[in-house]
Amino acid sequence: MQNLDALNVSGKRVLVRVDYNVPIKDGVIQDDTRIQASLPTLNKLLQGGASLVLLSHLGRPKGGPDPKYSLAPLVETLGRALGKPVEFIGSLPGSGETLTAVQQLKPGEVALLENVRFEPGEEKNDPALIEKLAKLGDAFVLDAFGSAHRAHASVSGVAGRLPHAAGTLLQTEVDALDRLINNPAHPYVVIIGGAKVSDKLKVIENLLPKVDRLLIGGGMAYTFIKSRGGTIGESIHEDDQLDLARRLLTEYGEKIMLPMDVIAADAFSEDANTQIVPSGEIPDGWQGLDAGPETVKAYTAALQGAKTVFWNGPLGVFEFAKFAGGTNAVAAAVAGLGKDTYSVVGGGDSVSAINKSGQASKVSHVSTGGGASLELLEGKTLPGVEAMQ
Repeated sequence: MQNLDALNVSGKRVLVRVDYNVPIKDGVIQDDTRIQASLPTLNKLLQGGASLVLLSHLGRPKGGPDPKYSLAPLVETLGRALGKPVEFIGSLPGSGETLTAVQQLKPGEVALLENVRFEPGEEKNDPALIEKLAKLGDAFVLDAFGSAHRAHASVSGVAGRLPHAAGTLLQTEVDALDRLINNPAHPYVVIIGGAKVSDKLKVIENLLPKVDRLLIGGGMAYTFIKSRGGTIGESIHEDDQLDLARRLLTEYGEKIMLPMDVIAADAFSEDANTQIVPSGEIPDGWQGLDAGPETVKAYTAALQGAKTVFWNGPLGVFEFAKFAGGTNAVAAAVAGLGKDTYSVVGGGDSVSAINKSGQASKVSHVSTGGGASLELLEGKTLPGVEAMQ
């Protein structure tokens, strides 16, 4: 990929696609990880004498503007992070009003545009919208790794109309994940959690031949447990994936670790009654909501001595503090592996857990991209990455 050094930005207006799809509650940003991750690129462009026009999406607005998904609440946090005022332009990104506003920017100034998904043509990669967006800048930088798997107008489309380069974050993410696919150091341990096997099936299939151990947790574990005859009560599972789970256990059984015990609950609730039971002996009316103590002990032991580790997805219903123990234990174990281990954490809940543990700095790389990370690890070519080549 072309990097920032390929662009002469002095006196230029640079259109930067960032990923500010951050959690917001009552107008307050709950986690600014993605904003912080964009700063190296933004600061380098500003130091080079550019003015910046920032594009991002937030959430999944349907059909047009929706105050619930406005980027206006980000302005104060972003300005504080950059150490300078940020102008918010609330008109549609492709409108004439927006073009007039950005043309007033001087070198060193920054404008954040309204949610690009308020434009109906964004997700359709509409040529007319691409042309309008291209008029907003003299050059284009893609730094939104979390959106790089989308063939959208503001991601890959506008790159074809302007001199372009990959931002620091995008380059760092691609390089970090590439180490998990090409010649990873061994022993190589992967922890995959989350609700559904189907969501991460291709990642599992692509990584299994490369890894020494695959530790499966979260809701997807119950599909594997049921496939080998276990009783899982009311636990979440996918009957249409049972044959696949059986096949993977047959082909790679010596590599795959499943929970030995679970914390079962009599309801999907923070206040549910709980009991610790063998993972394949969950009573009727009960459901597994977290890894049990023996599983946590075994998974922690499996991580010891690993030279490469990738973790994506929680081991339990992380949203409920009562069932976050397994996820938190894995976060501590991964963070404690030391500098001799190359460790990557990706996925919202996994990132949140490692951040809350206060040990994110002890992990080699914390990925800002959920779906993009997974598609790259599936072996796919991401439209945004391809556009930067």
